Amino acid sequence: MAALKYAGMDDTDSEDELPPGWEERSTKDGWVYYANHDDMKTQWEHPKTGKKKRCAGDLPYGWEQETDEKGQIVYVDHINKRSTYFDPRQAFTVEDVVVKPKRYDGNTAALEILQGRDLSDKVVLITGGNSGIGLETARSLALHGAHVVLACRNLTRGNKAARLIQDEWHKARVEAMMCDLSSMRSVRDFAQAFNAKKLPLHILVCNAAVCTQPWSLTEDGFESTFQICHLGHFLLVQCLEDVLRRSAPARVVVVSSESHRFTDLSDTCGKVDLALLSPPKTNYWSMLAYNRAKLCNILFSNELNRRLSPHGVTCNAVHPGNMMYTAIHRSWWLMTFLFTLARPFTKSMGRNPPSWIHRWLMESPIAAGIVGIISLP
Repeated sequence: MAALKYAGMDDTDSEDELPPGWEERSTKDGWVYYANHDDMKTQWEHPKTGKKKRCAGDLPYGWEQETDEKGQIVYVDHINKRSTYFDPRQAFTVEDVVVKPKRYDGNTAALEILQGRDLSDKVVLITGGNSGIGLETARSLALHGAHVVLACRNLTRGNKAARLIQDEWHKARVEAMMCDLSSMRSVRDFAQAFNAKKLPLHILVCNAAVCTQPWSLTEDGFESTFQICHLGHFLLVQCLEDVLRRSAPARVVVVSSESHRFTDLSDTCGKVDLALLSPPKTNYWSMLAYNRAKLCNILFSNELNRRLSPHGVTCNAVHPGNMMYTAIHRSWWLMTFLFTLARPFTKSMGRNPPSWIHRWLMESPIAAGIVGIISLP
């Protein structure tokens, strides 16, 4: 107080009242600054409180901002036929409060991550969007205005999932299209049908996967886990690369898994052994096949980002979370039994997508992040 008294700042009734010789002004974009006529200096901080302020909202009805012959901003009141250098909004200034980014954790729901986001100008494509993580991701994005396309092997289930989302919000833009990742022909047909819609594509989420499947070959001659989890998505991205580039800024999100750490693709000599990717039945173990496919996802994502990021298309590989109950294990009764026992301790679908939604929203100017993924530039 002694310092304020010495500076002549203690003779006012309010801490917001300016001391003698000071004047409050505002910039063209509404930021308040303070002019000291004695020292001929200006500053952003209030001389007493040290706080920064800005003018809130638009100019009152009938007011207009203009520039006089000296280049100074003048405010014209057309109703009362008068003008002033004082911004009328300064009567309703608000403090410039620095808002700390909200912290998210394993209990955060996808809808929380996207709260306040307007994705009405975004088109999102999600493989396996009719159930599990894919459905919750589609739901969260559609409820925030995005046009969501569900690429599903079973079109009946895909349409049912779309209706569930639309029942929740009648304005939700969701549609299902047929895409069987175990068939290269089906993937190409899907890409052709999508391109025929003349839609942009801002987010491609490569989510569909299978796990613990018995050994089988696809119609293309590849082991099914490898083709569904990796090759099908690899081809899909290649077929949609042009539309992704045209839609930049865009993003590809590859849902991988921490299980990629429990395998490698090298032979005994340390060289990549491509035969490991699509092994014969005698050398097949379902979990190992899944792990290798997830490792391929990450290698693919890294290289795709290296090639396409200069063109405005970024790519992220994400781990959806540990101990999460989905139906991905449905092909093996033992894994189904173990997941059933663990279900009370697992995360729900609603608490899973934020891991990538947030990363997108935080890295991308358009949302501010399906989550960094999600939280889309």
